[in-house]
Amino acid sequence: AGKLLVVPMDGSHWFTMRSVVEKLVHRGNEVVAVMPEAGKLLVVPMDGSHWFTMRSVVEKLVHRGNEVVAVMPEVSWQLGQSLNFTMKTYSTSYTVEDLNREFKIFADTQWKTPEQSMYGLAMGSSKAFFDITFSRCRSLFNDKKLVEYLKEISFDAVFLDPFDVCGLVVAKYFSLPSVVFTRGVFCHHLDDGAQCPSPLSYVPRVFLMSSYALSFMERIRNHLIYLEEHLFCSYFFQTALEVACEILPTPVTIGDLFSQISIWLLRTDFVLEYPRPVMPNMIFIGGINCHQRKPLPK
Repeated sequence: AGKLLVVPMDGSHWFTMRSVVEKLVHRGNEVVAVMPEAGKLLVVPMDGSHWFTMRSVVEKLVHRGNEVVAVMPEVSWQLGQSLNFTMKTYSTSYTVEDLNREFKIFADTQWKTPEQSMYGLAMGSSKAFFDITFSRCRSLFNDKKLVEYLKEISFDAVFLDPFDVCGLVVAKYFSLPSVVFTRGVFCHHLDDGAQCPSPLSYVPRVFLMSSYALSFMERIRNHLIYLEEHLFCSYFFQTALEVACEILPTPVTIGDLFSQISIWLLRTDFVLEYPRPVMPNMIFIGGINCHQRKPLPK
């Protein structure tokens, strides 16, 4: 028998490794396992269906001993009180009626005549809903007491949904590592932010709506869509960028905010995506949205 230092990996990796470690202990070996300590996490969520999945992850983090503080707007659909973690709210410049009205316009547009280009999304009637969403960050930082409270706590990281960009601004403002929880992001910012190659001749853009086997004409159209993204994405994120520049001490671009992300947790699976390279900090967690079924009866 001997002395063994174990440095395990969490999740499914540990299920297999644990049985081996238990066998080693059973045979008289002295085993010391090094486990990560619980930390302090600042959560900046997105309202609506985005929160349903994120909440289960946050509650699991709390269950594992992490100290979690979530900042949320007072006006929301689904963001509410939780007994499991600390929640701090801030007032907004809009009412729930404003939010409902603009979302109805957005939903009706997507249902009847869905946007077929970045130009339509940036210039169409849906933009007002996104502008309301992006304005939340200004309201958060207008609450000076809340900002001071967050400054006093030495958080280890920010856990965020990048949809409204606010979590990225918070991470930049407090100089904290950021962990993104998302299905995807608008425009080319996932590829550029993660420095992930995405060859236009092989990886279709979102609005191309094609398979990975591109014809010559589809490849040309794919390049044109990519150029359109670069032309109109800056206008789409205009409100978010204006808010970020008001808050941060130095001017930034949307690319600067997305390039600071430490870890991308992507709610999809590699087999469901177009074949392409992925970077080490891009982690696929597909299936996390699935409901946990009870075991089958014997």
